[in-house]
Amino acid sequence: MKRSPETPVADRSEPASLVGVGAFTVAYLLASVAGAFVRGNREFVFYIAVMVVLVAVVWLVHRAVGLSRGALWALSLWGLAHMAGGLVRVPEGWPTLGSSVLYNLWLVPGRLKYDQVVHAFGFGVTTWVCWQALVSAFAGRGVRVRPTAGLMVLVAAAGLGFGALNEIVEFAATLLVPETNVGGYENTGWDLMANLVGVVIVATVLRVTGGGARSRST
Repeated sequence: MKRSPETPVADRSEPASLVGVGAFTVAYLLASVAGAFVRGNREFVFYIAVMVVLVAVVWLVHRAVGLSRGALWALSLWGLAHMAGGLVRVPEGWPTLGSSVLYNLWLVPGRLKYDQVVHAFGFGVTTWVCWQALVSAFAGRGVRVRPTAGLMVLVAAAGLGFGALNEIVEFAATLLVPETNVGGYENTGWDLMANLVGVVIVATVLRVTGGGARSRST
């Protein structure tokens, strides 16, 4: 880490790219609202409301940090995967654990579920976003940072913390909605393990690649 008064804050995404990712996100959220109401899925109405709040939070973070275009699209795709997971029905006969929605689909029977892949991807992306926020915070103070082992542990811990917060939201859903697709204690444990896998992969990639051009020292 070294001081560099000329260090710019992370570049903001071009307006055109923001319009694109914004329109894409709004489109699938509207489709999800329609699907949830048609099917009378009260649980997913709750999750859609949470998604709207999260979209607002991402917008505020982007305004402060200037997230990369890739991070914004990755977050939007994560949201799409989550919406599809609870609303898309899989054909009869496909291996599922519980109800026949995409979230319960076994990609590798008895080993790997769609839900776990979404968790790993999503909280890996969250770790990447935490790194970009950290880089921006240091850059605003004239300091450039490298993805040292210590900082990677810090952003990995942040990613895992957000993963734990997600489990709290799911727990709240079980209290507010009588019948949910959240699963029990073992499911929560596997969700946390999937989060860990995604977080470790992203932190390792950041460490090996130098964290991306926006974080490299001159």
